[in-house]
Amino acid sequence: MLPILHLNEYKISGPTVLGRARIEEVLMLLRGHGYDPRIVAGSDVRQVHRDFAATLDDCHGAIRAIQATAREGSGVGRRPWPAIVLHTPKGWTGPAVVDGQQVEGTFRAHQVPVSAVRENPDHLAILESWLRSYRPDVHFDAEGRLVPELSALVPQGDKRMGATPYANGGRILVPLDLPDFTTYALDVKAPGTTRAESTRPLGELLRDTFVRNAASRNFRLFCPDETNSNRLSAVFEVEDRCLIDARSDDDHVSAEGRVMEVLSEHSCQGWLEGYLLTGRHGLFATYEAFAMVSASMAIQHAKWLEAGRDLAWRAPVSSLNVLLTSTCWRNDHNGFSHQGPGLIDTMISMKGSVVRVYLPPDANCLLSVADHCFRSHDYVNLVVIDKQPQLQYMGMDAARAHCARGASVWDWASSDEGEEPDVILACAGDIPTMETLAAADMLRHHLTDLRVRVVNVVDLMVLFPPDVHPHGLPEATFTELFTENTDVVVAFHGYARALHQIVHGRHRADRFHVHGYIEEGTTTTPFDMVVRNQMSRYHLVLDALSRSRRVARGARQVEDHCRIMLSRHEDYVREHLEDMPEVRDWTWATR
Repeated sequence: MLPILHLNEYKISGPTVLGRARIEEVLMLLRGHGYDPRIVAGSDVRQVHRDFAATLDDCHGAIRAIQATAREGSGVGRRPWPAIVLHTPKGWTGPAVVDGQQVEGTFRAHQVPVSAVRENPDHLAILESWLRSYRPDVHFDAEGRLVPELSALVPQGDKRMGATPYANGGRILVPLDLPDFTTYALDVKAPGTTRAESTRPLGELLRDTFVRNAASRNFRLFCPDETNSNRLSAVFEVEDRCLIDARSDDDHVSAEGRVMEVLSEHSCQGWLEGYLLTGRHGLFATYEAFAMVSASMAIQHAKWLEAGRDLAWRAPVSSLNVLLTSTCWRNDHNGFSHQGPGLIDTMISMKGSVVRVYLPPDANCLLSVADHCFRSHDYVNLVVIDKQPQLQYMGMDAARAHCARGASVWDWASSDEGEEPDVILACAGDIPTMETLAAADMLRHHLTDLRVRVVNVVDLMVLFPPDVHPHGLPEATFTELFTENTDVVVAFHGYARALHQIVHGRHRADRFHVHGYIEEGTTTTPFDMVVRNQMSRYHLVLDALSRSRRVARGARQVEDHCRIMLSRHEDYVREHLEDMPEVRDWTWATR
C-alpha cells in the first residue's frame, strides 16, 4: 500500500487546509504519522509524469527493502513508510478559461468546468477542443480499440488492476479453521439460575482460532483498547497486541501480534475492512455507543457488498463481523455518554441481502451465532451482547436450535400451555430477556389463570416480512409465534422505533407495544437504567395486564404491587446506591 496525498489546493468551492499549508508543514505532518514523504510537483505534463514514474519506482524499492528486512527478522524498530505528495493544478489539462474566468488551477474546475454545452455553442466548442486534446484519433482505431502500441503496454492476467487477486480478495480467501464451538459451552443445568460473563467463552474460541490458523496467519482481532474489558482476554494466552515499538515492560505487546488495538474506531474498522477485502478474516469488537463513530464506514461497506453482488467475477469475501459489548443497559458506571444502541437502527435500514443483526441472550447462543458469522460471506454481521455477569438460559443443544430458528417460544417460561395466550411477552437482547422473564415469573406466580406466552428473538431480522429480508419468517411461522391478534409486549435492546420499523408490514403490526431505550441515561445502577427507560419487569407487567385480552383474577393487586415496587426502588436506590436485593439477586428459581 502506497499512500498518495494529491494536493490541488481546492475543494468544491474553496481552498483546502493542506492545499494552502506550507509544504514544510505538510511534510512534518506526514513524518509525524510515520511516513517518509516524497514530493512530485509541477504543471508540465510530460515532466510531472516522468517524475511521478521515477518516484513510484523509488517508493516500490523502499517498500520491498522494508518488507525484506522485516521478513528476515533483521530489522530493529519501525522504519518510515514511503508516501507521495502529488502537487498539481486543480483541473489540470482541462479548459484554462471559460467565459473570461480562470478555471484551471481554481475551485471552478471541480465537477463540471464547462456547463450548458447543449445550449451554449461556445461552451460546446470548448468541450470538444478539450476532449480532442487527448488525441483519441491517434490512440484508438476505427473500431474504438486501443492501438496496438498502447494495448501492448497493458498488464496481462493478474497484473491488471481489476484482475489482481489483492483487489478481489475472495479469490485468495482461505476458509478459517474454526474449532468446534460447542466445546466452549457453559453447563446450564436449569434456565435462569446461574450467572456468567457471556463474552468470556467467545474469547476462548477466538484464542483457539488464532492457534488453528497460525500457519495461514489470516485472522486478526480489532479492538479499541478494550480486549480485556470486553472479556476477550483469553486471546493473550497465545497472541499479542501489535506494535512495532514494543518494550519489554509492555503487557502482551510485540511487532508480530495479531490483536490490533488502537483507540480509534475508524482505524479499527478501516483495518478490518481492508483485511477482509484482501482475503482474510477478523472481528471488530467495541463498546456499543462508540460503534457510531464508524457507522458511516459500516454503511459504505454494506453498500459495497450490495453492489458487488451484481458482479459475477467478484469472489465472495469473509463477512464484516462487529461485536458490540459494554452496552447501554450495563454501562451504568460510565454514564450517558456510553449509552447508545443506535447502530442497530443504522444497520436495519440497509438492504436485507447484506445485513444481519443478532441479539443472543446468553453465552451459548453467542457461541452459536459467532460460529455462523465467521463462516459467512458478504454480510455485515452485527452481534450485540453485554460483557457483565448475566443469567444463562440455554444448554448448547437448545441454543443451537434456537439460533437456527431465529426466534422461539420459551415453553419453560410460558403459562399458555399451547393454547391461545391472553398476552405475549417478547424479548430481544440480554437485559430485555432477563426483565421479560422476571415479568413472566411474576405473572405466573400471582395470576395463575392468566395465559402468558414468552417469545425470545435472537435473529432480529426474522421479524421483518419475508419480502423485505431473506431471514423474515413466513407469515404462517410468524403467526405460530405471535398468533394473529394477541397483543405483544416487547422488551427490546435498542430504540423502540427500530422494532416498529422491522414489524411494519406484518399482520396487525399495531399490536406490538415496544419498550426500549428512550435516551434516559446517567451514571446509576443497572436496574435503575431499565426503570428510567420504562423497560423494567414492573413496567412490562403493567403493560401486559393493560393489553391482556381478559382481566385475570387478582390483576388489580398485581398492578398495585408493581407501582409500589417502582416507588420503593426510587427510595432504595437513592439511599443505598445499589439495587433492591429482590431485583439484584433475582433468578428464575427464586420462588
